[in-house]
Amino acid sequence: MATATIHAGICGFTTTVIAQTDGDAIKLNITSECDAIRKLGEHLSVLNPYHEISFRRAIPQTYQEAMKYCSHAACAVPAGIIKAIEVESGLALPADVSIQLHK
Repeated sequence: MATATIHAGICGFTTTVIAQTDGDAIKLNITSECDAIRKLGEHLSVLNPYHEISFRRAIPQTYQEAMKYCSHAACAVPAGIIKAIEVESGLALPADVSIQLHK
């Protein structure tokens, strides 16, 4: 099981993604303080990790669904979901990701 805790930024919302292997697929459980991300999570229950990690085959389902439910293009949650999928499926090592913004 891989878990990602995503602090999305100025919105102040936190999202937790739990990814678990289910055969060749990954089952997701997504909880969030954000209504849009909760709706997104309802449509991302079981995913193929190989379809999620690359733009070369097609747009990952995570981003296809995010375009329907999440109006903020810079939201870090879809990327965090894919990171959890990568780690759980053994396609990436667990390492924190960070974006630091300054003005």
